[in-house]
Order: sequence, then C-alpha cells, then structure tokens
Amino acid sequence: MTKKTHKYSNKKLSRGEPPNFSGQHLMHNKRLLHEIVDRAKICKEDTVLELGAGKGALTTVLNERAGKVLAVEYDFKFVEVLKKKTAQSQNTKIIHQDIMKVHLPKEKFVVVSNIPFSITTPIMKMLLSNPSTGLQRGVIVMEKGAAKRFASNFVKDPYIIAWKMWFDIQYVKVISRKNFSPPPRVDSAMITINRKPKPIVPYSDYVIFWGLADYVLKNPQISVDLALRGVFTPPQIKHLKRSLQIKNEISVATLSEQQWGLIFETMVKHVPKFRWPKIKKPY
Repeated sequence: MTKKTHKYSNKKLSRGEPPNFSGQHLMHNKRLLHEIVDRAKICKEDTVLELGAGKGALTTVLNERAGKVLAVEYDFKFVEVLKKKTAQSQNTKIIHQDIMKVHLPKEKFVVVSNIPFSITTPIMKMLLSNPSTGLQRGVIVMEKGAAKRFASNFVKDPYIIAWKMWFDIQYVKVISRKNFSPPPRVDSAMITINRKPKPIVPYSDYVIFWGLADYVLKNPQISVDLALRGVFTPPQIKHLKRSLQIKNEISVATLSEQQWGLIFETMVKHVPKFRWPKIKKPY
C-alpha cells in the first residue's frame, strides 16, 4: 500500500508506459492494516474498492474478508507484485489504471484505501461529489491535515458541505509517519465515511444544492445575513434566522449540516427559481 506524489515521468509517457510515481511509502504495521479492515466491517457480501494498492499489504487482508476486491494501481512494477500475490485469489481483480480515470463500481461498494497525499481532494471529490454512486461506506488513510479539514465542523469549502448532506465523515485517529517505510514528512490520519440513512438533501437535488453552497461560501467568513443576500429577501432572511435559531452574527462557515438543510429546503419552497444560484458543473 503506497502513498505517491502524482508526478509522471515524461520518458515513460512517451513510450506509452504508466507514470513513474515517486515518494512511495509502504505501510508495514500489520496490526494497523487489520484495524483498517475491521473498522470497515468488511464481509463476504461486500465489493471493496482499493485505490492505490501498492504491493498489496492491505489487498491481501481485504481479499480474505470481502466477496470481491477491486485493487487499483498504476505503478507497473507494483502491478506485477500484486498479480503474483493475488494469483490464487479469484475474488480479487487488479486494475492497472490511473486512480483518477478509474470507473467506480456500478454496484454497491465499500472503499478501503491508503490514498496519495497529492491527489487526496480529487479522489474524495470522485468518491463523494455525486451521491447517486454505489458508495456505502469507507475507511481511508490520508494526510492528517486533509482528514481534519474534511471532518471539521468549520466548513469553508462548498464541496465538503455538499458531501455532508449525504455522508457522515468522521476523523478516527492520527497514524504516525513511523508506520510507513520510508516514512513520509508528515503524519497520516484515518477517516470513516458512512452514507446517511436519510439524506439531508434529496439525491435528485444535488446540483441545485451545489449551486447554493458555492454561492453562500464564496466568502466563508462573512455573516449569514450577507451570505444569503441575492437569494433570499431581507424579510426571508430574518424569518430564516429565527428558524435556524441564530441570534448573533455568525459566519456561514459555522453553520451545521441541519442548518444547511433548512436553508436549502426554505429556498426550494419559498424562493422563485430564477433567484436560485446556478453552478455549471458540480465539483
């Protein structure tokens, strides 16, 4: 299992070979590998997607528990190692492809991965930005700073608050850089992802919500009153603040998931569609 900086070798690309990733860090703590799989609650009914399988340290634990494992790896040397390690595992498929170009499974699936630092946010967007995918839950090891940002109650990024309308994202624990060989410059952390039993915003409205979140969080530090102007009228904002139980001036970045859901519901019910913020393409 590796972390890689997403730098391509031009020579290899010109020869049609896969990119050569540098900065590879293999997780060598077997107890930790089993803890990751335990937290994902993997069973024989599960299809598991592993992004960045490396030499298969995590893959070999997963294929003992899961019904199907889809292990994605782009380093051709590691792919050969993976194929040898899983040759006797009929439930494991090695996918030799760039992580960002892989197609998510059509069926329901669980993601269990140790993902590259340099493309952490793009991977999370790929997994979470469309709530209609089959993703049910996951355990992901990533750079600690990113993990804290995704799980924080202080949300500055519209794509993160959008994710939280459909998924619960929890920061579990820090993972010391000493658990990798060679160790990266900073520590990692483990997060869990679980699809909400009942979404705060309907899946069918996800593009509409993206537009609202993108508009309101253009300046995350400003007050709710200022952020909602242009969508809601002053009387609507006054009424909405009472519904949100907001008495003092607070920044929009501090709004809870439930408050965001109420703002969206109010907009859909009481604001004419021509005033709804538009977004050309969700993140």
